[in-house]
Amino acid sequence: MDRIIFHIDVNSAFLSWSAVNNLIVDPGCMDLRSIPSIIGGNRESRHGIVLAKSVPAKTYQIQTGEPIAQALRKCPTLVIEPPNHELYKEYSKKLFDLLAEYSPDIEQLSIDEGFLDFTPIAHQYSSSVIAATMIKNRIYEELGFTVNIGIAPNKLLAKMASDFKKPNLVHTLFLNEIKDKMWPMPVGELYMAGKASVKTLNMLGIHTIGDLAATSPKLITLHLKSHGQLLWQYANGIDDSPVMPSQVNLKGIGNSITLSFDAVTSEEINHVLLGLAEQVSKRLRLSNQLAGMISVEIKYNDFSTVSHQMQLTTPANTTEQLYHASCILISELWNHNPVRLLGVRTSKLVHEDEPVQMTLFDTVVSEKQLKAEKAMDLIKNKYGNSAIVRGSFLNTPSGKE
Repeated sequence: MDRIIFHIDVNSAFLSWSAVNNLIVDPGCMDLRSIPSIIGGNRESRHGIVLAKSVPAKTYQIQTGEPIAQALRKCPTLVIEPPNHELYKEYSKKLFDLLAEYSPDIEQLSIDEGFLDFTPIAHQYSSSVIAATMIKNRIYEELGFTVNIGIAPNKLLAKMASDFKKPNLVHTLFLNEIKDKMWPMPVGELYMAGKASVKTLNMLGIHTIGDLAATSPKLITLHLKSHGQLLWQYANGIDDSPVMPSQVNLKGIGNSITLSFDAVTSEEINHVLLGLAEQVSKRLRLSNQLAGMISVEIKYNDFSTVSHQMQLTTPANTTEQLYHASCILISELWNHNPVRLLGVRTSKLVHEDEPVQMTLFDTVVSEKQLKAEKAMDLIKNKYGNSAIVRGSFLNTPSGKE
């Protein structure tokens, strides 16, 4: 049976959840979703940035991420609601608890979006669209906010489908629909197509996703390395990654990647490690965990596999800490043969609120650094991984962004 994957994405999550909660507290108050409003910042001090905006706010060209002062110049009557992250966690839990009633095969991608593998339960419904519509309507009726649901044979296409017209809609993107629904879109709309990649593709005369799909993958990889190969696969709707159900009691968090070409230099390997460290650290922060142990895995081009692990002096969940430790392990493990797969895994997890013993020689992560990474999480969770990238991922030998 062909796979059927749902991608569920809350429409303007932070603003919607604040609006719903306000209406519960005061049923007579104005619905933030119906007026020019934003989440984030402070009207009096005019400090902070826009974290989320209502549909009416879009008519004033207010952009997520722009300074509050700038947004107020565009719309002086703008209503500003402070963020409430505890509230967002509460509504996120309500959402995923509801989804879990349908299937245990749920992968939480961020606080307000996730994948559901519909394949094992498809026989219970007359169609996937009817089932998705039922779920969408129930979320609105019971929880008070709207979602978009994308339906497709893989995670990539399901995510692309959920980004079609909003709000409160169900969209399909099956393989026979790619040509009409996805290929005419600007190439910058493709998942994982960052600004640097789009600039390179445009210089090659590639302006739509269809242009990219029709281009020789050899030409794309020549200019964008392994990331170009990934973009070409995505443009053609190719994605075999499974839905990875979240575990309640995590024993470890990790990620690995099979490279489209063999990595043969330290520079290529380290850039892949940085990307993996960023993904693993984000998942640790999402689950409010710190890792006490880290391991790296190498699969060479002859398919032999080796791994190595080390204890962290202080439990960690930031990219820099995990990347630094991974580089140490790789320097001890790699025998300089071509590498086909790299993996980073953390274990001995503890809750981030749990007190930990630190030594005099530990490198303490500054509050500023942790806040910066959490701010990056918020932006990527809402607008995709390409919304903000590290400078070291631009035009790198590994092609990662």
